[in-house]
Amino acid sequence: MRPSMKDSLHLSSHALTVVSGAQIANLMPSLREDILRLVEETYLQHDAGLTNNPDSYFLRFEERQSDRIIALPAAIANDTPISGIKWIASYPKNIEQNLQRASAVLLLNDYETGYPVACLEASQISAARTAASAVLAARALVADPKKAVKITFVGAGVISRAIFDFFMADGWRFGQVNVCDLDAGAAAELRHHIEAGTGQEARFVENWKSAINAADIVVFATNAGTPYVSGDDVFAPGQIILNVSLRDISPDIIWHAFNLFDDVEHCMKANTSPHLAEQKYGDRSFVHGTLAQVLKNPRLINRSRPLIFSPFGLGVLDLVVGQLFVDKCMEAGAYTNIADFIPDTRRWATSHG
Repeated sequence: MRPSMKDSLHLSSHALTVVSGAQIANLMPSLREDILRLVEETYLQHDAGLTNNPDSYFLRFEERQSDRIIALPAAIANDTPISGIKWIASYPKNIEQNLQRASAVLLLNDYETGYPVACLEASQISAARTAASAVLAARALVADPKKAVKITFVGAGVISRAIFDFFMADGWRFGQVNVCDLDAGAAAELRHHIEAGTGQEARFVENWKSAINAADIVVFATNAGTPYVSGDDVFAPGQIILNVSLRDISPDIIWHAFNLFDDVEHCMKANTSPHLAEQKYGDRSFVHGTLAQVLKNPRLINRSRPLIFSPFGLGVLDLVVGQLFVDKCMEAGAYTNIADFIPDTRRWATSHG
């Protein structure tokens, strides 16, 4: 067995381990259950104050209002402390050229010295930790985990595909799967992916209202910049809404729902639907807790209202998932080592003790 990333630091503190997207894609199917476990553990550690997860930082472009690049720095002081940053670009118009909207890199630093020790392609890591968060929330909120539920995906992109894959890894059964997207071609691709994974038909539902009405769980994973889902009777009591894209739902709906977050402060910015609700109503009485709190105490759930989970996305999740891939790739020898990335870590060539 090859040394872990932590062990390798003692052997060559100036080397940089590079993990490619191809290597991550190859390992992803075998690691989804591990990622679910890690994300759950990290939420609980975040709740216990063991993480350092400052605000995300947005680089925006005056001439391209829809594009942005986001920096997510974080650190965690658990048994294997680590720090680092994800740098993720979101360019919605990429999809018009059949390019994925998001691209990213993840840089991991040695917790003690700050030296960079690993660089990973991170769009898949970001999608995986987002998907794991959504599935964990559904698992925590569902009334009967043994029942084959009906699910609707609003938005047929990479994130919805990842969320479906993590549902499968978590052992879910679906009595009905609906796909809703303005792009019929994208909807067809997601339907094909779902049908290949389950052997059952995935239905295309053109109207989002009909798609929502037909589901016990609704996943929003779109590029929406402003809310378009509104009305007093859109969601039913006890219906689970995974508000992954954060900006589809009107503030009025948020106000009357049972709302959970990954981190409340993180989500109350950038004109997310909860942020708009706070601005409109002037307080946070619609906030009912975090996923970690419900994981510890399921009795907090109020099923007399729609159940909405809004995850802004915690950089610390990228770190722990990235660490997992580095360790697994090093075990398998599936990585590139740049031994002289930092040519000399010594401050002086000779000791001045």
